[in-house]
Amino acid sequence: MEPVVRTQGLTKDYGPVLALDSLDLEIGPGITGLVGANGAGKSTLLKILLGLVPATGGRAQVLGHDIASDGPAIRAAVGYLPEHDCLPPDVSASDFVVHMAMMSGLPRVAARERAAEVLRHVGLAEERYRPMGGYSTGMKQKAKLAQALAHDPRLVLLDEPTNGLDPAAREEMLGLVQRIGRDFGIAVIVTSHLLGELERVSDHVVVLDGGRLLRASRTDEFLDATGVLLVEVLGDDAQARMVAALSLAGVTTAPRGAMLTVDAAAGERDVHDLIRDTASDLGLGLVRLQVDHRHIEDVFADGSGAVTQPSADPREVTHD
Repeated sequence: MEPVVRTQGLTKDYGPVLALDSLDLEIGPGITGLVGANGAGKSTLLKILLGLVPATGGRAQVLGHDIASDGPAIRAAVGYLPEHDCLPPDVSASDFVVHMAMMSGLPRVAARERAAEVLRHVGLAEERYRPMGGYSTGMKQKAKLAQALAHDPRLVLLDEPTNGLDPAAREEMLGLVQRIGRDFGIAVIVTSHLLGELERVSDHVVVLDGGRLLRASRTDEFLDATGVLLVEVLGDDAQARMVAALSLAGVTTAPRGAMLTVDAAAGERDVHDLIRDTASDLGLGLVRLQVDHRHIEDVFADGSGAVTQPSADPREVTHD
């Protein structure tokens, strides 16, 4: 299956600041979490993909369209929720979404029907005629999401959709993101610096660091590759003997209370089998052997994991 986004050597600088550094990336259908600290290049990448900001170098395609020559076609097929508040305060959500739908090419009658539909989907049906200046932050984010969906896009780019939301509103927004991707079948690229929340909703994870690709993979593969095994053994001097034997096999361990943690990807053989065989050879009782998945933010914090590319198939100045 064709990727929805492909970049080759994509570079963007703002004078001395390098926002994107020769980025090679493929993003497939489904929900992709684009994660990284502020200044990692997330927002810059989305703006370049939409043709809102020119790249300094490299190439990119969105839904098969080249960003350098097919900007109108891209924007006709892509919805965008910007990070910053951009809503006219004296306009109702209904009028705003109708206007955005018409700007995307829908006739007035179809635009009104579509606006009512998407405002209902995001939970603003009862508040759609109120001026948006009186909306809460959560309601404003919903209005921005509704306009991104107004023209029935094939792909939506959501830049920090949970930014500024309280926990309840954040959960509601994440539920909407899941529904867009999994129930409506729209490809989603969603950015956040709250990395753990994307772990729960995304099919793929792309981690940027300083404008470079740190890692890209399916979320489940990413968690498996970066997990650790929890091992508990019983016997005379059991923990020390187990540590020594695993060290001889080239496996790094660390104590965690009465247990050991073992790198799940360590060594040249299956680590589960190695642990079982080692405990048996030492005459120790193996009480516990289970995977403890690390969170995305932990992996990002220590920079672990080599850069890998996911399959396209399911799957200021700091400028971010």
